Amino acid sequence: MNLDARAARRHAGAILRRLLGRNPTRVERLGGGLSNHVFAARMGRDQLVLRLNPEPGKVKDFLKEQWAMAQAREAGVPVPEVLEVGAAPLPFMVLKSVPGDMAIHHPERRGVLEALGRNARLIHGIRTEGFGQTFDWSHNRLSRRDTWRDYLRREYRGAERLALLRRHAMLPVATARKLRQTLEALEKMEVQPSLNHGDLRLKNVIVSGGGEIRAILDWEFCTSHAAPWWDLSLALHDLSVDAKEALLRGYGMGPAELREAAPVLRLFNTLNYAQAVEHAASLRDDVALEWLRARLHGALDLYV
Repeated sequence: MNLDARAARRHAGAILRRLLGRNPTRVERLGGGLSNHVFAARMGRDQLVLRLNPEPGKVKDFLKEQWAMAQAREAGVPVPEVLEVGAAPLPFMVLKSVPGDMAIHHPERRGVLEALGRNARLIHGIRTEGFGQTFDWSHNRLSRRDTWRDYLRREYRGAERLALLRRHAMLPVATARKLRQTLEALEKMEVQPSLNHGDLRLKNVIVSGGGEIRAILDWEFCTSHAAPWWDLSLALHDLSVDAKEALLRGYGMGPAELREAAPVLRLFNTLNYAQAVEHAASLRDDVALEWLRARLHGALDLYV
C-alpha cells in the first residue's frame, strides 16, 4: 500500500486528535526510514513523535518494539517512552520525544561509542525464548524457532545465503570453505537467546550536548538472537578501526575474546551481503556486483 506524504500527515493528525481529544498545535514531518512515515507533534507542553506505516502487518513490528523497549528500560537502557500502539486507520506508534542531537554528528563520538557498547551489554543481558523475529513479545507458536539450529537453517537460511554468494563468485574458494565450516560448527553450538537491538549504530542514538546517551531509537529490527555475535556484526560494520575498538572497549570485550568471536562475526557480516548481491543480480547491475565482489574478496581490507 502506497501512502504519500500529504495523506500520511492527514492520518497523523487524525490519530492524535482521536487519542488526545483535541487538535495538535503542530504536526511536522521528520522523514522516516525505509517504510515508516515519522512526524513530530506538539500537544500543549508535550512533544510527541508519531510513526506510521501503510502496511497492515506492521502493527506486529510496533508491538515487538514496544515490548523490547519496555524490557530495555527495566535493564537500565535509555529508550523513548511508548505511549500508544494501534492499527487503525493505519499501524502507528506514539512516543514521547527525547531532546538531544543525533550521535552521528557529535564531535566526541569515541566516548559515545564506548557508552553504546556498555548499553549493548545491558541489552544482551535480557534473556528471551526462541530465536528470530518471533519471541516473547508474540503469542504465536507455529512461526517460533525454538532451537538455534532451526533458526539458522529455516529463518536465517545461512547455507542458502552462502550458496548465493558462491554462485555469483563473491568469495575466494578458501574463504567460502572457512565460512561453511564456521556455519556448520555454529549450528552445533548450544546458544542461550537474548534480546538484540539489530541496528546499534550512531544514527539511532540521541545524545546530550556533553555526549551522554539519552535514548537508543529504532528497535524495529530487534530480534532474539545469539549475543554478542549478531548485534556486533552489524554495529561494527560501518565503523573505522578506532571506532570499532571504542565500542568493544565499552562492551567489555578484550582482544582475546574478540579473536575468539571474529570467525562468527565475519560469517554474519559476510552472509548479510546476500540480499544486496541478489538485488544487484536481479537488476543486472554489473558495476554494483563488481564492487561487492571486490569488497568480499578483501580488496578494501588494508591489513594482512
